[in-house]
Amino acid sequence: MFRLEVRTSTPAWFNLALPLVAIGATLILCSGLIALAGAGVLEAYGVMFTASLGDSYAITETMVRAAPMIFTGLAVAVAFRAKFWNIGAEGQLLAGAVASCFVGAIPMPGPLAMVLMAVAGAAAGAAVALVPATLRVKFKVDDVVSSLLLNSVIYYALMALIEGPWKDSFSGYPISPPIEDSANFPVLLEGTRLHLGVVAALIAAPLIWFLIVRTTLGFRIRVTGENPEAARYGGIHVERVLISTALLSGALAGLAGVGEVGGVHFQVMSDISPGYGYSGIVVAMLARLNPLGVVPAAIFLAAVMTGAEAMSRATGVPAFLSDVIQGTALLAMLVALLFTAYRIRRVGVAR
Repeated sequence: MFRLEVRTSTPAWFNLALPLVAIGATLILCSGLIALAGAGVLEAYGVMFTASLGDSYAITETMVRAAPMIFTGLAVAVAFRAKFWNIGAEGQLLAGAVASCFVGAIPMPGPLAMVLMAVAGAAAGAAVALVPATLRVKFKVDDVVSSLLLNSVIYYALMALIEGPWKDSFSGYPISPPIEDSANFPVLLEGTRLHLGVVAALIAAPLIWFLIVRTTLGFRIRVTGENPEAARYGGIHVERVLISTALLSGALAGLAGVGEVGGVHFQVMSDISPGYGYSGIVVAMLARLNPLGVVPAAIFLAAVMTGAEAMSRATGVPAFLSDVIQGTALLAMLVALLFTAYRIRRVGVAR
């Protein structure tokens, strides 16, 4: 007979191993779906990871996909640290993309355009995140629901723009006008799509780690998330911390949209994000809300997304398997987190 027993402490190696265990469990569980599709499991996974990490071009493509998920993963990690349940990173990303596209379409010197695009995108994302944060602080509205529903509001506002004022009158396609060439992010390696936004994402991770771990604001965010009543008793204005956290979280998600406009698409369209905002939740959970862990977690999911199409072509496995892997990884990590607080203890049965 077994029962759950509360842990008095958790070994450091155990915390480091959890994400790896969750990823391993995910791949094992999803191998059944590959087998059902009539493909060889090892062959399919081999094709997936060769296509995403097998050569320099594949690695750069994976990094380009990882960049927006690093930003949205950081956005979610920061918010969840304060127990502000920001499920709206997708909408904040779209808002950042739209704002940066507005700015990027204005003729101006390239460096100034890129800076102003980043500022506009971050401000737009922060403004969207401010809505659920204000509703929670002022009216006790559930931030999970309000931030999630706001994603649809932003998406349909974007659709109204590209189907209306922004619609290409010549082709009839629902896309925005392109940004100025001077506003395009520099390509770092010729012949690839590796752009400046990827470097910005990689730099953002240690900066956010430093903010969370080494600054007064980071301390307030952590204390507010762990025990808001104790935070209030210690003189921390919990409501202000929640608002500040929401603004920072939304700004990070908005920067993900800036990178997609400035470095990848150079305009806004309906499918500018294949769900990077939602993937950010999986990334943050795999990283256990550690900003430094967000980078490898985002690269793993980006490798799955990049390699899924090649796997589908080579083995016939549906490309939607990448979505299944993301969802399964989140569930596996949530189960794994249970064992940081509890252990399974075998107890004898009285005869």
